[in-house]
Amino acid sequence: MTCNNCVAKVKSELLKLGDVAEAEVQLKTPQAVLSMTRHIPIQKLQDAISKAGQFTVKETIPHSTSKNVHMDVVDDEQISYYPIFLIFGFIGGITLLVQVVKGSFSWMQWMSHFMSGFFFVFSFFKFLDIKGFAEGYRSYDLIARKFRAWGFIYPFIELALGISFLVGLAPLGTNIVTFIIMTIGAIGIARSLINKNQIQCSCLGTVIKLPLGKVSLFEDLAMIGMSLIMIIAIL
Repeated sequence: MTCNNCVAKVKSELLKLGDVAEAEVQLKTPQAVLSMTRHIPIQKLQDAISKAGQFTVKETIPHSTSKNVHMDVVDDEQISYYPIFLIFGFIGGITLLVQVVKGSFSWMQWMSHFMSGFFFVFSFFKFLDIKGFAEGYRSYDLIARKFRAWGFIYPFIELALGISFLVGLAPLGTNIVTFIIMTIGAIGIARSLINKNQIQCSCLGTVIKLPLGKVSLFEDLAMIGMSLIMIIAIL
């Protein structure tokens, strides 16, 4: 499960089963702990949560005499980092090609173009389902956890940064804003990794599903590093 909406739907379907006395459902592992009046077969649980969405249930503690069952609920769709590697490859390749066509290579201009492409692409995927992104973002971002509206504002900030990097608008201010928001994002991701929370990364919205992991953190750290280099160079 990737957001609180998923949690609510799954819990609702589980509680409809007559032999489920209590259902504790959450985003972190174990994602569901059921207290039953009598044991319910996994297939029956699967049939129930299938009504909530494309989820698969598996028992994490083999059934014994206990009437408490711990479960993990995972999305059926395959999750991998391939899309994000592909996006980085395309952006990196295209921006390098721009430098080749110019006949001279400028690291500063390349980084500016790369960051522009990064923000354009990543904001695009967020706009495809901005509400879904906002809900998922709240599960790990420091600001979005306290201010729900931040999840709706963030894609517009990324779009504005993409435009600013492309046209060279207020380079110092653009890089400072980038450094700040990406640092906050990296701290949120790092905290979730330390706590071993198994949640979905919202960097590409809800269209492309990615696990929140070290690659997500590296993505933010790369942008932090480039913005810091450009800030130092401008100063």
